[in-house]
Amino acid sequence: MKTKLTIEGNKLKINDKLIYSEIPGNSPNVHGLMMNARFVQGIFDDKADPQRFARFGWDKWDPERHTDELVKALPEWYGYGLRAITVCFQGGMPVFTIENSTIDNNPFSEDGRSVDPAYLGRMDRVIRAADEIGMVVIVSILYQGQSPRMKDGAAVRNSIRTVSKWLKDQGYTNTIIEIANEHTVGNFTKRPLVSDPESMGTLMEIAREASGGIPVGCSDGGVVMHKEVALSSDVVLIHGNNARRQVYHRFVKMIKSWTPDKPIVCNECSPCFTNLDVAFDTQTSWGYYNNLSKQEPPVYWGIANAEDLFFARRMARGVGISVPALSEDEQYVLDGVTGPYESNGERWIRLSAEYPETINYVDFFLNGERVDRSYEEPFFVNYVHTWIQTGCKTKKGDKWKAIIYLGDGRTLERSAEVE
Repeated sequence: MKTKLTIEGNKLKINDKLIYSEIPGNSPNVHGLMMNARFVQGIFDDKADPQRFARFGWDKWDPERHTDELVKALPEWYGYGLRAITVCFQGGMPVFTIENSTIDNNPFSEDGRSVDPAYLGRMDRVIRAADEIGMVVIVSILYQGQSPRMKDGAAVRNSIRTVSKWLKDQGYTNTIIEIANEHTVGNFTKRPLVSDPESMGTLMEIAREASGGIPVGCSDGGVVMHKEVALSSDVVLIHGNNARRQVYHRFVKMIKSWTPDKPIVCNECSPCFTNLDVAFDTQTSWGYYNNLSKQEPPVYWGIANAEDLFFARRMARGVGISVPALSEDEQYVLDGVTGPYESNGERWIRLSAEYPETINYVDFFLNGERVDRSYEEPFFVNYVHTWIQTGCKTKKGDKWKAIIYLGDGRTLERSAEVE
């Protein structure tokens, strides 16, 4: 293996050097951080009805192609400063389109003692591709949406032991284990073994022993963390869903007060990439989560839309990578009107901005009639949470317009027509 992850206090190292210290002239304050993205569907498949994922420009669902395209996209993200991705054996929820309970993305045998070889093969390709370019993979094992497909507590324990031993046997040196994605939410509430903080500490010990010492952590819901879980972790994995900068800052301060000598890695937040400001200020790591462009299979794993690009650019500047300036026209984009993301006549319309903090509010119009006003980043039509919006029924020829009211008193307009 070419990439060896180690921990030194609350800092992360690759090949004995603090991450980002290899970038000439950047601030020492970013050294040892690890900006990352939630790519949990990287090895996704569906045994229940796979061909419903033949969409977004694909005429046939192919899980191997899906993983291969993630592998191809990693160097592009690395170039902007991304140093880790989270990939989950049981995937994640396609929030916008398909009910997760109908998806069978569980690779574990009934007793949890074996894993579908196809899933192992895909995970191996992702980890080794990341290793080649100096990236880390946060290997997430359990997801609440697939929890009902696991027989009992013994199957849960065995699955953790099985994956952890497999990681050890492959000799990987660029991984972190996440026991479960958000261990107290959804179907996990029916599994005290996973949801109880004391039990989670025991599951971490199982993973740590079976893996031969690979760093272990476990996330909870947005701006939620149990102190016992944080103290049991090697890397404190947190989520920032539905929190903008002030709330997220308060949350990070609380975690730091518990574990000042452990690295804190947010590995899921939202498209609210201004939270990067908090991450750099608190010297903690942050994880981009765009569940439209990065969690609806088939995923376009590269820079899929303006949100992806603006996150990548702000991350790059924060870690000391130079990116060319964009014109004002390029800094504000009406997103979702065109492109592949359409399902059952719905599209997810938003206004993406490289500097969302310059915007007071945005008015959205469909065929000349105002349909919504959005006051806060991310500027969604039909806002629900920072990471969820409901779709807009729209058809070919519909004309969308956004009027952007800037904080300096100016207005800008962006228009697009459904193709």
